[in-house]
Amino acid sequence: MDQINTANVGRLKVAWIQSLGTLRGQESVPIKIGDTLYVTTSWPNNVYAVDARTGRLKWKYVSDTPADAQQYACCDVVNRGAAYGNGKIFFGRLDGVLVALDAQTGKELWRATVVDYKAGYTITSPPIVIKDKVITGYAGAEFGARGAVVAYDMNTGRELWRTFTVGPGPEYDNSWQTDAWKTGGGTAWYVASYDPEANLVYYGTGNPAPWNTAVRPGDNKWSASIIALNPDDGRIVWGFQTTPQDAWDWDAENELVLVDLVIKGRKVPALMQANKNGFFYVLDRKTGKFVQGDKYYPHLNWAKGLDANGRPIEIPEMRPSLTQYVDYVCPVFWGGKNWPPMAYNPKTGLVYMPGNNMCMSIQHREVTYTKGALYIGSKHEHKPGPGAGPAKNLGQFRAFDPVNLKIVWTIDERYPGWGGALTTAGGLVFYGNEEGEFKAVDARTGKILWRFYAGSGIVAAPISYAVGGKQYIAVSVGLGGEYALLPGEAGKNLPNEVNLGGYLVAFTLE
Repeated sequence: MDQINTANVGRLKVAWIQSLGTLRGQESVPIKIGDTLYVTTSWPNNVYAVDARTGRLKWKYVSDTPADAQQYACCDVVNRGAAYGNGKIFFGRLDGVLVALDAQTGKELWRATVVDYKAGYTITSPPIVIKDKVITGYAGAEFGARGAVVAYDMNTGRELWRTFTVGPGPEYDNSWQTDAWKTGGGTAWYVASYDPEANLVYYGTGNPAPWNTAVRPGDNKWSASIIALNPDDGRIVWGFQTTPQDAWDWDAENELVLVDLVIKGRKVPALMQANKNGFFYVLDRKTGKFVQGDKYYPHLNWAKGLDANGRPIEIPEMRPSLTQYVDYVCPVFWGGKNWPPMAYNPKTGLVYMPGNNMCMSIQHREVTYTKGALYIGSKHEHKPGPGAGPAKNLGQFRAFDPVNLKIVWTIDERYPGWGGALTTAGGLVFYGNEEGEFKAVDARTGKILWRFYAGSGIVAAPISYAVGGKQYIAVSVGLGGEYALLPGEAGKNLPNEVNLGGYLVAFTLE
């Protein structure tokens, strides 16, 4: 949509605001079905149906999520949204329960317990609906969860298949030399992508558990990997590991963008990911073969590059262990880019991504698995990246060329980039930051054309939609996430600068 564009974005005004009724991190990306927006909230993971024109509440579903589920949340008590199919809204809760609601009334139709939250398993991201199935992953690698992708009958809630992401045997390239896979992480906790032509659903998987690699010799597939599954039966069709035997918590969860690119004169059915490890990957989404890649985070210092198969060429002294302390490895375990999504604009040929400019010191330590307890085995400290300082240049928003593998422009941010990106046919990019600024940027130049102060931090991605012949931009507002772990004074400053909040706001031209 291009009704809102570079020429008129300065006239963007608030159309409506709807309270979300909860505080903590509001990471939900609303979905629009007909003239209704559906949005989820932070704990207890409520669901609201909102009139897309006026913002008025149509119905709300108040979850009965147990309070003790909050202690098993890795990174705040968040929820990133819902999915829709066959007149139903589907969402997962912090207690590992998948729920189906009637989209018209909000009435609960069924619920299914996907995992045991008291073992440290949680659901924080939306499922995906494919054909007659609703498919979900879950979180919990920091608690020693064994990852899986699970499919349910969208009409009855009956489990249809469950595919584990880590395990023994040839399906995982015999890459676990012990039985550490039983508590080996690799959880598929973020969003999936689907190619209907190839009939493949794609997930990124989380870090192996624990971080201490002495417990789990081998590459530990398919943790820290991109996997493609057949949604009909759950079979893993191919896998590509981005960080073999991950020692830094650089999982491969970040969103998987499916586009067709022309690379060196050849049309490629591409899958793109800006991985937490600092490398940008382009794969053939039909075969999983590595096409090309290079660093998008300029200060990456743990590897010399990628080999012809896409495997990192590691610098040995940058790999932590029980005996090796690494004083300054870049990026931090949040990654050069964390989960907040990037966006691809086919007109400019660029991707737009929030990012971090932070590094860390790290050394592994002994750890024993206990059900429901953190299972990390690492001592680490966040540090500002090159050119950064307390509340200075800790984040970056950048435009990146996925064909030529180069940064086109960069906007420095005081704090890490935890607000996702939206790009439009109007030549714009929208994103928010932790300070509460919501910005519209020229997609070609990076020039800031408009900004709005939201009164709380933005840690969600915006959407664009049309209703009644008008284009709107909407975003969830509410500071949360892991900001307390920011290095030095930054972790103290941000809560004093920005209040908690919880609302959904929509903008349109005046």
